[in-house]
Amino acid sequence: MTLHHFTPTHYFNTHGSHEPVLRIQPGDSVVTTTVDARGQDASGAKVAVGPNPQTGPFYVESAEPGDILVVHLDRLTPNRETGWSSRMLAENSIDPWYVPSLPFEVDREVVIWRVDTAAGTASLVEPEGRLDHFTLPIAPMLGCFGVAPYGNQAISAMTSAEHGGNMDYRGFVAGVTAYFPVFVPGALFSLGDGHALQGDGEMSGSGVEISFEAQFTVDVLKGKRAGWPRGENADYIFTLGNARPLDQAVQHATTEMLKWLQADYGLTMREANLLMGCCVEYDLGNMYDPAYTMVCKIAKRFLPA
Repeated sequence: MTLHHFTPTHYFNTHGSHEPVLRIQPGDSVVTTTVDARGQDASGAKVAVGPNPQTGPFYVESAEPGDILVVHLDRLTPNRETGWSSRMLAENSIDPWYVPSLPFEVDREVVIWRVDTAAGTASLVEPEGRLDHFTLPIAPMLGCFGVAPYGNQAISAMTSAEHGGNMDYRGFVAGVTAYFPVFVPGALFSLGDGHALQGDGEMSGSGVEISFEAQFTVDVLKGKRAGWPRGENADYIFTLGNARPLDQAVQHATTEMLKWLQADYGLTMREANLLMGCCVEYDLGNMYDPAYTMVCKIAKRFLPA
């Protein structure tokens, strides 16, 4: 097991079969940095073109199609003092008749936040009406990360699919383990689009966008198949479906959970149906980008020993 320190020199705006920036072994950890959604680094300099420039891809030795790539998010730390967010909700998040009431005059402006990692807070730099001195707790999360998709595709980091991508799920914080189906040799994992905080759904098209220092650790589950991204934290296992319309994303996530409960937890189809019917929970990931994300969760306390 090796700890790698990697400094990116270029970024990709797609998840695809790009030339890897580093080869690593199962069990290795990587410390690296990401830029924000517009390509700004820790100093605020624009070093890449948006949207969502990705650090990587990292080639994981022994990972092959039909395996699962395991990515443990060890640490996600904002590495500059300011972040930005958009001012206006997405038009598709509200009733069509109410869309003309949105503040289109400020649509292309952003608000600046002062991010204090020591205090664990983000505060508006300039007052916004009654939101003077508005301060929120930060919960750093990765908006966009995943593996190369199948079939030599290069899929924009603006959207998501079976490979992961721009899921914008606020549950992807430090301490979480993510699982991705492997479609190409080496998996080709990449990451970016750090948020100091974000509301469910990324309804305004952004969180508090900021650059990160990140550490992750990889592993490979040989011969363990998955159809969609999965994850777990201390309290839940969860699956993610990425599609539009939203009901299709729900179907993907729900089907993946049914399969997982049978394959790894030994439940029969009938048992898994009964458990989910009484205990399942859903979170909204992204509902702004071309593909929506729905998260299907089961509390670990309900799982068989």
